[in-house]
Amino acid sequence: SPLLPASPLPYDLVAIKGGEPDVMFDQAIAAMGGMQSFVQKGQKVVLKPNIGWDVTPERAGNTNPLLVKRVIQHCLQAGAKEVYVFDNTCDNWIKCYENSGIQRAVKDAGGKMVPGNSESYYQEITIPNGKKLTKTKVHQLVLESDVFINVPILKHHSSTRMTAALKNMMGVVWDRGYWHANNLHQCIADYALYSKKPQLNIIDAYNVMMRNGPRGVSKEDISNMKSLIISTDWVAADAAAAKMMSLDPQKIDYIPIAAGMGIGKMDLSTMNIHRIKM
Repeated sequence: SPLLPASPLPYDLVAIKGGEPDVMFDQAIAAMGGMQSFVQKGQKVVLKPNIGWDVTPERAGNTNPLLVKRVIQHCLQAGAKEVYVFDNTCDNWIKCYENSGIQRAVKDAGGKMVPGNSESYYQEITIPNGKKLTKTKVHQLVLESDVFINVPILKHHSSTRMTAALKNMMGVVWDRGYWHANNLHQCIADYALYSKKPQLNIIDAYNVMMRNGPRGVSKEDISNMKSLIISTDWVAADAAAAKMMSLDPQKIDYIPIAAGMGIGKMDLSTMNIHRIKM
């Protein structure tokens, strides 16, 4: 039989530091083979940043708008037909979209902002091997997407110590209260079994909230790390993100749970990681 073509993805994970969010993404995605490795001409792309909180960008409660804008531009340059962006926000969605700076960034880049505030946008899916989460309602945009890109921000979280790629999926479901009431860490891992996974995870670690998360209290909570992690493996991405916050990935329960369920790898020593310093 003929040999399979070489993988266009030589790296399991790319970590970059020392630049602005958009410029770091340019370099990181180039190292992953360019956005054309993920997005083909005519495809419908859905981006899921964290837009949960009615705070301005410098408070780092939401994904950096410069990063969101750049990701959309790369998707469109790769030939995406449409790029949609949404979140099921915690604060008032109109204020979150506006004050996060993300709505403006999406519009400027040529993407489309879509609401996530009504149950009518969500459809029930089943998670066959979920232990605590066996069904949930997911935003129809995720279900209809050709390419799904996860663009969380890394920050402290009061319930789980940290939030990044895996936990960002709490914004694609309608009823996240169920997760909080039914072993949050297990539900986060269970959701990651669902077949419609992000093809790419882009963790914004430009400004990182080190305490008082997920909403934050003031700019005093922020560490300017000027970093970005991208990976096709969200368990690996979260493990690397935990280390950036000086946390042991083993102690963020959903990371070892997800790794144990075969969702991804958390042992970074076994991976081909490309580190870039700008």
